[in-house]
Amino acid sequence: MMKLPAPTLMLGSVLSLQFGQALGKQLADAVGASGAVTVRLGLAAVLLLLLYRPSLPRNRTDVALVLGFGTAIAGMNLIYPALLLLPLGLASALQLLGPITLAVLTSRRWRDAALAVLAGGGVFLFHVPHGGGFPLAGVLLALAAGAAMAAYLLLSKKAGARSAGGGPLALAVTWAAVLTLPLGVAGPGAELLTPRILLLGTALAVLSAVIPYSLELAALRRLPVRTVSVLTSLEPASAGLAGVLVLGENLGVIQWLALACVGAASAGVTVPTNTGNGEAAAPGAGAPRPRSRHSDEPRCPL
Repeated sequence: MMKLPAPTLMLGSVLSLQFGQALGKQLADAVGASGAVTVRLGLAAVLLLLLYRPSLPRNRTDVALVLGFGTAIAGMNLIYPALLLLPLGLASALQLLGPITLAVLTSRRWRDAALAVLAGGGVFLFHVPHGGGFPLAGVLLALAAGAAMAAYLLLSKKAGARSAGGGPLALAVTWAAVLTLPLGVAGPGAELLTPRILLLGTALAVLSAVIPYSLELAALRRLPVRTVSVLTSLEPASAGLAGVLVLGENLGVIQWLALACVGAASAGVTVPTNTGNGEAAAPGAGAPRPRSRHSDEPRCPL
């Protein structure tokens, strides 16, 4: 996976997440938003713990990172009650305002800012009501999920920098599952353990958590947060496609124009600048690292 270009990892994450959210909307219709979130995060935590077998945090900094990371992941799941009130593409577009704002605030070049604004314009066009208004509660929930998503991207970047594996991610998702468990127990309860719900929940956990979170963690090790934030603007496009193919939702001309805007912005951030490998260079990546004159010599035990 690490051999793939970072933008390819993000594309895989976006597609997996949005088709997973289409399943999530079906699951939320069956067991409610709280039940869908509980099943999704609970099963994702089990799968990630088995996959990465993480060790416990060793210091307060690591503990704080895991707790903050997990809380942001739990907050992103506010998108599921929003999906009960809004079309899939619209909810995804509103959620993307969080990462787009983050991209603008962290940009140091006019080109990055312009691409972020282009993506934001596409998100706005996608949000333009066509044929009626939308519930304010759904809009607010989607925006709150977007704020949590911006925090998630920042904390995922830090987690990837502090650990070479996916241990912090597994622990963070586990903490997110703990935070949301009371909501599922108080809601549908034992209904979550029926075979149909568990099967649908497992597919949801893999598509909308295990795969996208792992791919984003790998991508953020090689790309700046602002670049990943703009690349996530592809989500309304994949959400619209998933909505059409899975849920039978329709898009208007303005919505397809919006998808063209975010697609152009996402393509723009993948164009190499000052690098020859097709990926954005990390700050300081081109500067030679000082080495000790003995750094290549083997150390002998005393």
